Amino acid sequence: MNQKGWIFACAAVLLAIALPARAGDVLDRIVATVNNHIILQSEWQDAIRYEAFVAGRALDQVRAADRKTALDHLIDQELLREQMRSSGFPHASGEEVEKSLQEIRKRYAANAEAGWEAALKQYGLTEQELKKRVALQVDLLGLVDSRLRPNVVIDSKSIESYYNQELLPQLRQSGAQQVPLAEVTPKIRELLTQQKMNQMLVAWLQDLRSGSQIRTEAGTELR
Repeated sequence: MNQKGWIFACAAVLLAIALPARAGDVLDRIVATVNNHIILQSEWQDAIRYEAFVAGRALDQVRAADRKTALDHLIDQELLREQMRSSGFPHASGEEVEKSLQEIRKRYAANAEAGWEAALKQYGLTEQELKKRVALQVDLLGLVDSRLRPNVVIDSKSIESYYNQELLPQLRQSGAQQVPLAEVTPKIRELLTQQKMNQMLVAWLQDLRSGSQIRTEAGTELR
């Protein structure tokens, strides 16, 4: 019954400095701008690797659609960071960041063959960089929760409807024992709350985009 939440890609904002190119060097370039904030090719590539790492997807399985999604996430991320800055929203605590980091670690702990350090190296990530990305993700999720959750109302009729139409059929199909409605009401309420918040987040981001100057540079390579 876990609701898959938004996974936001985190990237450091760097200003490109023109330096003489050497043979084999790859020049960084702007791939998008969000209200005069630039998103660089290197940030985009880093975000693609990070999202693949968190999702447990091999880099050679990343497709054009995944790359476009990562760029969209970077744009949405900057829009939400603007909201954080304007509202003075507090950063997540070290304990919150560490908890999220440990959840990612658990996904790789089951695969002893790969190993944590080996996995980081495979995706071109460092422990410090990963922690910064996770910290921003926790910050943004906290912002979304504080802004949207107070506006969500889940009534008892909606909970009962989900119980009868979704949960009970799933339990019967799996052969699991039926559980009383009262026992699972808190979990159903939270699940429906998350679903509603996801819908509200989509609408909020669309509104932020419509009121912003966003440009994706011509020639941005998605392959």
